[in-house]
This record gives sequence, structure tokens and C-alpha cells, in this order.
Amino acid sequence: MPTPNFRQIFQVLEQDHQITMLEQLQDYTPFQQLVATLLSSRTKDTTTIPIVKKLFQKYHTPQDFLKVKTAQLAQELYGIGFYHTKAKNIQKLSKIILDKYQRRVPDDFEGLISLPGVGRKTANCVLDYTFHQLTIAVDVHVHRISNRLGWVKSKQPEETEEQLKKIMPKELWRKVNMLLVDFGQRICLPIKPRCAECQIKKECRFYSLQHH
Repeated sequence: MPTPNFRQIFQVLEQDHQITMLEQLQDYTPFQQLVATLLSSRTKDTTTIPIVKKLFQKYHTPQDFLKVKTAQLAQELYGIGFYHTKAKNIQKLSKIILDKYQRRVPDDFEGLISLPGVGRKTANCVLDYTFHQLTIAVDVHVHRISNRLGWVKSKQPEETEEQLKKIMPKELWRKVNMLLVDFGQRICLPIKPRCAECQIKKECRFYSLQHH
């Protein structure tokens, strides 16, 4: 299979790009961005954004999150997926960041995934959006679309990340999450993708299989 023209595809997607949640939150501190990324997991951006913005009016630092009772924090996160668990994890990671990292968010993959509630996707998102490091953050949208386009053939997001890193020029890695998340939220939907409106359907294996 020929290598896809990633640059051309990304140029097309960039013309129509609408700002994603993690782009919107880039004025917050690295610690707040970490918390927001963790909270956004398995929750719609439209749900997460207002809750996070309200939360950050009260809580700025790890110390702030440790002063509040877990039950109250959970209540303030109500509406976010797995909010009880996430409240506990935020408090646990706040303590680790204070005790082990002198209030600084670790800026390496191993340090990030050692924090409670931080998985591979969250860690890569923080490296990408907060620390501007070259990485590919694969969430459900990136995983689904990379498979639909025929860029990868993978069952798990980890495999998608691995395969994309092998075929994509490094300087484009940071565009993957930003462009495909927005595209996946608006056009390449999980069920009933809006192929009629898609600007890159000529490059898409899924589309060509559906229409032949």
C-alpha cells in the first residue's frame, strides 16, 4: 500500500479545523492542563469544558485540590464520566506532585504514566499540548479514523500509535490529535459518519469500500 500523503491531508483538515478542548485550555498551568486532560477521558468535550473552567476558578494548585474533601470534589465533577474515581485520582496525583516532583508536573512519559489515573493517552496529550513534545496522542477518534483511512490496521490505540509513528514524518506527529479529534467529533462520527461532507473521502479506504 502506498504511503498516504499526510501533509496534503492535514492541509485540507487544517482549513476547516475548529479548536478542540485541549487547545482551548492552553492558558492554564501545566498542573491544571493535566487535571483537565484526565477529566476529559471518556467524557464529551462539551460536558468537560464548562465543569473544568468552573473548577479552575477555585482550584489552581495541587495544594488546593488536597484541601477539599473527596466527596465534595466528586460533587463538583458531577457530569463527568467516572467522577468519583477521578476525584480520588486527582487528589492522589496532587500529593505525588507535591511530595515527589516539588509541585512540578513531570514532563516525561514514564513520570506521567506513574501518576494515578494517567494512562498512555492522557500522558501523550500532556506531552503534546502542555510540553509541546513530539508524540502522537491516540484517543478513540484518532484510533477510529486512522483505521478507516487505511493508515493502520489495529485493534488497540497502543498499536495505532506504534504504527503511525513508523509511517508518519515526525514533524507531523503533533498535528494528529489536534486535527483528527476535531474531525472525528464533527465529520467522521463513530456511527453514521458524514461522508458526504468529508473533504478527504478520496483518501479513505472505509469510504471506497462502502461505495464500490
